[in-house]
Amino acid sequence: MDDYDNYSRLREIEGKTAHDPYGNISFRSSAKRCVWVPSPVIIGAGPSGLAAAACLKEKGIPSLVLERSNCIASLWQLKTYDRLKLHLPKQFCELPLMAFPRDFPTYPTKQQFIQYLEAYAKRFEIRPVFNQSVVSAEFDENLGFWRVITAPGEVEYVCRWLIVATGENAEAVVPAIEGAEEFEGAVVHTSGYKSGEVYKGKKVLVVGCGNSGMEVCLDLCNHNANPSLVVKDTVHILPREMLGRSTFGLSMSLLKWLPVRLVDRFLLTVTWLMLGDTGRFGLDRPRIGPLELKNQSGKTPVLDVGTLDKIKSGDIKIQPGIRRLRHHQTVEFVDGRTETYDAIILATGYKSNVPCWLKESDMFSEKDGLPKRPFPNGWKGKCGLYAVGFTKRGLLGASMDAKNIADDIQSCWREEAKQISAISWPHFLQKYV
Repeated sequence: MDDYDNYSRLREIEGKTAHDPYGNISFRSSAKRCVWVPSPVIIGAGPSGLAAAACLKEKGIPSLVLERSNCIASLWQLKTYDRLKLHLPKQFCELPLMAFPRDFPTYPTKQQFIQYLEAYAKRFEIRPVFNQSVVSAEFDENLGFWRVITAPGEVEYVCRWLIVATGENAEAVVPAIEGAEEFEGAVVHTSGYKSGEVYKGKKVLVVGCGNSGMEVCLDLCNHNANPSLVVKDTVHILPREMLGRSTFGLSMSLLKWLPVRLVDRFLLTVTWLMLGDTGRFGLDRPRIGPLELKNQSGKTPVLDVGTLDKIKSGDIKIQPGIRRLRHHQTVEFVDGRTETYDAIILATGYKSNVPCWLKESDMFSEKDGLPKRPFPNGWKGKCGLYAVGFTKRGLLGASMDAKNIADDIQSCWREEAKQISAISWPHFLQKYV
């Protein structure tokens, strides 16, 4: 049986008389149907949500996972390009309590990672309620519980603990570009890009020089397209591996013994020996080192997977920022030059959507939708509110959050569960609702 069917069968509250203490509950709600959940509700069935559910399960605590899409890990399954691989070695990307299969390569493919997540959900019997898009979540001070409303169907879930696992990549960032309505070519975000095959022989402008933008450019080259890359900011490009080890793994080892400043100096020295001066090709580096920059701003360095060689050879052209778009598929750059392109691909990243639906201002910033408290302390809020996967430290950070949340809920789970089950619900709600 799945989590939805277990744990008191998620007693539906529709004002009907029932033969248990939950059945009489009648909430004053705008929703068409109310569901009492006597366990944590997790919003989001991506890797972070799955990790939280598994850590709770391991401690004997059930949970209900709500997912707006029709599958787990919808970002990976529906909105990533075909050639995508994990940028970090698999040991740094595994979720708690279950390692990757031994026969998986060091850098698993997109399909292998999805396969791993599906096996993970199966092992821990995590069966989300799909097609449940949360439109509102608010703590009811009088009731002492969270009220989570979803659409379509207008179902309200009432719970004691709420775990936000929608993550940093919930919504695509689509910048406003002057003249976009005049441009006759295709303009797509990387969330809608699958392969460079459809762009064979075409001129394509990629906007954004992070890991996705770099890899999309390489994919376009491999499919005989003619890509250009907009680089308007400084960027750290590092080799994916150095001295026979992954750059990330080597960095983590060095940080155990050396300060960030010295590790950055080491990384940049080895990078210069391996890649040369990237500034010669229009890829200037920031003044501060890659790890210090990551700590200060959350900006991740690019791990080169072959794109830099294509830039050096001229197969990928570097362009400055865009001033505006014009008719006849023309792009005007900030230096005054113009050039025509068949398509524009926006590798401009994603953002949190938490401020759109969570009615709370203490834990999450309304500006960027991320926890206000910096890592590693941003996972816990007030009134049973938690966050997982907002650390800007990938799956390692999400795993840390998931473990902390499970430990915290376990510390009060049994006592609070007893108190909740002992409540005379009709009398309680008559008094407070």
